Amino acid sequence: MHATLPLLTDTDFPSIRRETLTTLQVNLGYRCNQSCLHCHVNAGPNRKEEMERETVDAVLRFLAHSGVQHLDLTGGAPEMNANFRYLVECAGRAGVRVTDRCNLTILGEPGFEDLATFLAEHRVEVVASLPCYLEENVDGQRGDGVFEKSLAALKQLNRLGYGQPDSGLVLNLMYNPVGPLLPPPQQQLEADYRKVLRDRYGVGFSQLFVLANMPVQRFGSTLISKGEFASYMDLLRGAHQPQNLDTVMCRSLVSIDWQGYVYDCDFNQMLDLAWRTERGARMHISGLADECIAGREIAVADHCFGCTAGQGSSCGGAIAGDKRNSD
Repeated sequence: MHATLPLLTDTDFPSIRRETLTTLQVNLGYRCNQSCLHCHVNAGPNRKEEMERETVDAVLRFLAHSGVQHLDLTGGAPEMNANFRYLVECAGRAGVRVTDRCNLTILGEPGFEDLATFLAEHRVEVVASLPCYLEENVDGQRGDGVFEKSLAALKQLNRLGYGQPDSGLVLNLMYNPVGPLLPPPQQQLEADYRKVLRDRYGVGFSQLFVLANMPVQRFGSTLISKGEFASYMDLLRGAHQPQNLDTVMCRSLVSIDWQGYVYDCDFNQMLDLAWRTERGARMHISGLADECIAGREIAVADHCFGCTAGQGSSCGGAIAGDKRNSD
């Protein structure tokens, strides 16, 4: 695995500061039932990192103290964490909106047959990764048979009411480009997704989010191996739109890793750009409630151009020209 941070730190990305915190994004671990080529986490079946109950309880205490109303769960496959359901149930009882970033195929794995029903019962919003509506592209990026398994999971979620009008069960899809390209315009691609998934497969969803591939971890290492890292960075830098700086997700979101340490975003987490205390130690969520978050300077490097290129990119999809995705 090639290290990408040394290629990113010499940056002229503009300095930015935090605004009001609205979203706590928690990475429950790097274990996953898939090993996708675009994965910026380098997740996979052999990863052992998993958030323990003590840290999960620290997350819940922070939510109660801070009043943050959105908990965004990610991984790996966050559902593989033994504390996933406990966290969802406790956050839901506290009135916190919960999002699960689901790879879809986990719904068909042994031991997870009732997962979709659990998500529906607890009104969890699902952001489901489906990098294309074409089978060959999905299987090429995520492995043979993944498209067929993903369709089966989408149909299962639809039967429970997800993505259906007036159900209140949100099912958003997430698109990643197959290679070192910028994603196409979100609204037009969403229309294409709707038509193909509805007409060919009878599948519905709420919204489509588009996300640029980040030059970190597995995807960044692949770029280096292919000699494409510099050209991809040139693409991101050349497409930088200064107006996107106003709505990048790190202004209103903090990311927590499986050990409970705090970062500006999930991408900074993968580069180990952690928040630091005055003594230089990594900051833990157990001490986050005592911090003044608004106005804090955000750690930036060249990978941040991935969030400001073109229409912009965030965990809520494009950030320019589509106000639906503001959080």
